[in-house]
Amino acid sequence: MRVRSIRRDDLAALIQLARSTGVGVTTLPVNEERLTRRIESSLAAVAGAPNPADSSFVFVLEDDAQQGHVAGICGIEGAVGSTEPWYNYRVGLSVHSSREIGVYRKLDTLFLTNDLTGAAELCSLFLQPEYRRDSNGSLLSKSRFLFMAEFPERFDERVIAEMRGVSDEAGRSPFWESLGRHFFKMEFSEADYLTGIGQKSFIAELMPQHPVYTAFLSEEARAVIGQVHDNTRPALAMLEGEGFRYNGYVDIFDAGPTIESKLHDIRAVRDSRTYTAKPEDKTTGRSWLVANRKLDDFRVCLAQTEPTPAGLPLERAVIERLGIEPGASARAVLLSARG
Repeated sequence: MRVRSIRRDDLAALIQLARSTGVGVTTLPVNEERLTRRIESSLAAVAGAPNPADSSFVFVLEDDAQQGHVAGICGIEGAVGSTEPWYNYRVGLSVHSSREIGVYRKLDTLFLTNDLTGAAELCSLFLQPEYRRDSNGSLLSKSRFLFMAEFPERFDERVIAEMRGVSDEAGRSPFWESLGRHFFKMEFSEADYLTGIGQKSFIAELMPQHPVYTAFLSEEARAVIGQVHDNTRPALAMLEGEGFRYNGYVDIFDAGPTIESKLHDIRAVRDSRTYTAKPEDKTTGRSWLVANRKLDDFRVCLAQTEPTPAGLPLERAVIERLGIEPGASARAVLLSARG
């Protein structure tokens, strides 16, 4: 398995992945035009000068054993909200008290904000169910951190990830049913799709601009604010292990949490190092993420190895998969803090 930069001929595979995601992965809509633009934006970002506002990168997980079958996707946005509005709810608190009648109430509120505009975003993470094994999910998700460590000038220092909120098998979101439906008069899946293809003006036009008291929502809706979809729990745990934390921002449609970290505080960014790739017939050791350091043909693989004073021993097949020559420089980090 290897993660690599997306290519134009990946479009058909990307569309197939989008059909598999279900509702809630907003940045991966089943829309050929939008997905084509994402591929072209990634290619343009590679060719362009460093500028977070123009940095939109997409990567795929490829199975060499299955003739290069594309099994997953992930992406990074250098700075969100530079071309399209970026909305979140900030979970707040409103205090009401009256000494005269002895009443003191603290009420949770939701404020529509653009507070996260300009932040870099981890997005579009999806892995086919049959590949959710053998550390493939960690390889796919964490490969982005080696890219960000190698090219930090292309990303804002604040990094966020919007986690998929709670919805059932039919795509029904209890938060949407209790709040959004009253203002949009459409299904959650339709609103999610429109957002995914860039039609976001309706949010500002129709969403209430004043604070929303969560006490007016259903008990089921209140219970899912800041909670993630069951399928997203492993991804959340993985990012929390890298240093991401929830700071009170949620998605306006399904109330899934937005987590964040400073770029250089992310464990895999902070701890990654460059090594000389030393070819070996066989290597052993802990699991390491290893990247080739190329902007135009970025690749990441897993390797069982341990660094030495002479460099990083890598099996010849791994070196070939990375698209580098023996003795070239590679960036690497332990797959997890536990090794």
